[in-house]
Formats: sequence, C-alpha cells, structure tokens
Amino acid sequence: MTTTTFQVTGMTCEHCESAVTEEVTAIAAVTGVGVSAATGVLTVESASPVDDAAVLAAVEEAGYSAVRA
Repeated sequence: MTTTTFQVTGMTCEHCESAVTEEVTAIAAVTGVGVSAATGVLTVESASPVDDAAVLAAVEEAGYSAVRA
C-alpha cells in the first residue's frame, strides 16, 4: 500500500472535494482518496505507486491545480 499527499489549490466546498475525488478515483491502482477543501490536502492511497503526473492531470481535469506535498 502506498500513500501520497498533494496540496490542491482552488477548492472551496464539498462539491470541489467531490470533483477531485471522482477524477482521482478513476486512476488505475488508486484504492482510496481523501480530500479536504479546508486544508487543500489530497491523500491518494494505491496498491502500487501511482504516477504523480496522472494525479496532477486528474486534479487539473477537475478544475484545480496541485503539487506533491
């Protein structure tokens, strides 16, 4: 099990959290996603290491930007 943390900017509400969760969950190997609009923290759990670029692209697809924390 691998856990990776990212800092997301632009989220302000539960809808934002849902949008990011939906996009990141679609990445192969992702087994869990935790996201907080209040702190801007995105935690990605996966069975094997996930490519950072895939996570960043998913967050961008949801309408936000992120960097690995």
